[in-house]
Amino acid sequence: MLEEVERWFADRSWSASDRPLDQLLSAKRAAGTTVSVVLPALDEEETVGAIVEVIRRDLIDGLPLPLVDELVVIDSGSTDRTAEVAAKAGARVVHRDDLLPRIPAVHGKGEVLWRSLLATTGDVVCFVDADLRDFSSAFVSGIVGPLLTEPDVQFVKAMYDRPLGDAPGQGGRVTELVARPLLNLHWPRLAGFVQPLGGEYAVRRELLERLPFPVGYGVELGLLVDALHTVGLDALAQVDVGVRLHRHQDGQALGRMAAAIYRTAQLRLSRGHLVRPELTQFERGPDGFVPRTYPVDTEERPPMAGVKEYSGRRVA
Repeated sequence: MLEEVERWFADRSWSASDRPLDQLLSAKRAAGTTVSVVLPALDEEETVGAIVEVIRRDLIDGLPLPLVDELVVIDSGSTDRTAEVAAKAGARVVHRDDLLPRIPAVHGKGEVLWRSLLATTGDVVCFVDADLRDFSSAFVSGIVGPLLTEPDVQFVKAMYDRPLGDAPGQGGRVTELVARPLLNLHWPRLAGFVQPLGGEYAVRRELLERLPFPVGYGVELGLLVDALHTVGLDALAQVDVGVRLHRHQDGQALGRMAAAIYRTAQLRLSRGHLVRPELTQFERGPDGFVPRTYPVDTEERPPMAGVKEYSGRRVA
């Protein structure tokens, strides 16, 4: 198994600089591939506009052939100016609740990503988190690149350094404490992924259509594991895009993420009876510690290929 991981890491790990933009545009033109970029956003007015502006400047406007054909921000109920800022910067803004209204939306990142398939048409769908700072368009061109130049690659994750304050490489605490141990112990063929929980990845639509989407923070692990079982390890890849800077959440929020990710793994390991899908944490109040219990995301959305509104759109 170790030899297979080492071989995969050597064969399927690249740098964004390995594929210059002119090479990508040439490959895109030859294949006629279309690319959609999706930013799931909830109260991200401080960062979403700059991300949209960089993508438009570097990958859409002024190019003989745009690398990105659709740039869509899916607003999942922001209470700030996220939608206004994103639209002004040049993105098409779609509200989560306007997509597939027959099925009431639930809160969660995976829910937004699942519904985004109905808001986009690209052959390749590229997801980018909306809270990134000092954003580089290499986050998009880097991970889209292998899908334009390598016909057998179907799923590409970004890898990067993830500093925590002034400490290099200390971000991604849930990755190191939960996701990486889970993958190494239960899906060791995925042990070569540097950032398995990263929010920046590009996937062929025909694969995304076939995968279930955990509605919450387990979506990245769930998609990666299910992609492995659906198309095999050699169809998966990763690209080094540099450094990822973003807003870090507090320890209790990370605990809730960790529980959702563990539950997503558990479902894929057993598909058995339900274990208590709740997490109790503690906060100090005026009279001592107070328990707070939160639900853990356990719901999943089915593969989009089976949703009648989606399949009907494709027929039309």
